[in-house]
Amino acid sequence: MTTMTADTQKISGVWSLANPGRFMGFANRAVPVMGTVAILLLLLGLYLSFNAPEDYQQGYTVLIMFIHVPAAWLAMMTYTIMAISAIGTIVWRHPMADVSLRSAAPLGAVFTFLALATGSLWGKPMWGTWWEWDARMTSVLILLIIYLGLIALSKAFEEPAEAAQPVAIMTLTGFVIIPVIKFSVDWWNTLHQPASVSRFDRPAMSAEFLYPLLVMAAAYMAIFFTLHIMTMRNEVLARRIRSIKRQAARRNSSKATLLHEDEA
Repeated sequence: MTTMTADTQKISGVWSLANPGRFMGFANRAVPVMGTVAILLLLLGLYLSFNAPEDYQQGYTVLIMFIHVPAAWLAMMTYTIMAISAIGTIVWRHPMADVSLRSAAPLGAVFTFLALATGSLWGKPMWGTWWEWDARMTSVLILLIIYLGLIALSKAFEEPAEAAQPVAIMTLTGFVIIPVIKFSVDWWNTLHQPASVSRFDRPAMSAEFLYPLLVMAAAYMAIFFTLHIMTMRNEVLARRIRSIKRQAARRNSSKATLLHEDEA
């Protein structure tokens, strides 16, 4: 019975962050800690990456992998978080779910662009071309277009509440691209190799490359969550300011109406 009570308290503690006021308190405490962890992980990841040995086929070009692969992972992870937030927006109509979705979209677009840019830099010496319309590269480009479309759609409405449902529906519709990206190397012939890290058996990548890659992935995740919470905090503040201005405008309009009636 005590265990059930403790679990219930943990769940209620997580759900309490859906309250904007409590979330702001959490964000103010969490951002400095998470930012410090992100910087330390990034420095460690860069140190391990630049001390990795030269690959027997790719040479030192393999160093691009430590930037490219985590960016590709985060591009898909960010969209997955947005899809979960979209469900919260549609089902529960909670404003914090919409805040999470809108705040994550620009970050996902940056990670996706970084994956495409570094992939081109990596592909030129390896494949002899900056770009190839294979399944993986094309589907990631489509993901970037979806991100940009979501950002544009959210900016097309003056009131965030009006954009919440259309953006959430578009987000869930676009989620189909995530499994396409993930399994494109298995479904079609592409220049990309199959998964070498996320396998049920032993990873095909040697330890001197695997450990720096995992540390860099952890650093990217820490950076994302830090920036995501910061962006959500800014969005909440922006909505509060918008609400205050709207209330002030209504009061001024009411006062103007009363003065006009008195003069009449």
